[in-house]
Amino acid sequence: MARMPQQEVSESPALLGAVETDKPARNLEGAAAARPAMLDRLLVLARVNWAPRHRQPTVPRLAIATVIAIAAALLADALVVAVGTHLFPSTRGYEHFRFNDYAKLTIIGVLIGCMGWPVLTRISSAPRWLYAWLTVLITLALFLPDGWLLVRGQPLNAVAVLMAMHVAIALVIYVVMVTIAPVRVADLRSKAPD
Repeated sequence: MARMPQQEVSESPALLGAVETDKPARNLEGAAAARPAMLDRLLVLARVNWAPRHRQPTVPRLAIATVIAIAAALLADALVVAVGTHLFPSTRGYEHFRFNDYAKLTIIGVLIGCMGWPVLTRISSAPRWLYAWLTVLITLALFLPDGWLLVRGQPLNAVAVLMAMHVAIALVIYVVMVTIAPVRVADLRSKAPD
């Protein structure tokens, strides 16, 4: 049995799962070529360039910012609950307003949000911009469980307070990370040869 050259094997319509005609093979090639172009456009739009000119925040600053973000987010949650129960007295005693109930989820969420900052500073030329947009998108995604609580018959006022807690936590994480652990200006001075 004769062996097909490597190029012919990889482009064989039968191996691509297509009917053995030229047209389906070209369509598959076009679809494969379109995906990377779409991905490239998305990465450009998101300002992901894998080689930013700035330097990443230092590890001690990231650690300090994370600790501050956790403490500030827990304080923000407590304030939102206090204001919410004052504005909506019927929500006093609501199960999700207990400190031990929201503290665990808040700490997990803050840790995840804080871990995202150094990743974005590594891959993006505009990490603050990208972090802000991702913060908004993730906060909106976190409204989905709150919507589920509404569908299950939970009080609207209580769920609105939970949504306000999500927004407060997102603001805290963003502000703390970008101000306490900012990207550093790269030293662009070239060293003179000795």
